[in-house]
Amino acid sequence: MNAADMKRVETHLKRTFNTGGIIVKPRGKPADSAEVYVGDEFIGVVFEDEDEAGSFMFEMAILAEDLPE
Repeated sequence: MNAADMKRVETHLKRTFNTGGIIVKPRGKPADSAEVYVGDEFIGVVFEDEDEAGSFMFEMAILAEDLPE
């Protein structure tokens, strides 16, 4: 993902989740994705959609240890 794509995705996530604390950072390898953080906490990965140019997919795992009892 290039810097312009990461900024567009970051803006969309901030608007969608109603928080300014979301940050999208370059991932390195593979270059088709970026890491998503809320503050310092890693929450997921954004990938370029292989099937639809200009679209992206956000993947977030929710671990059992993070859920309330």
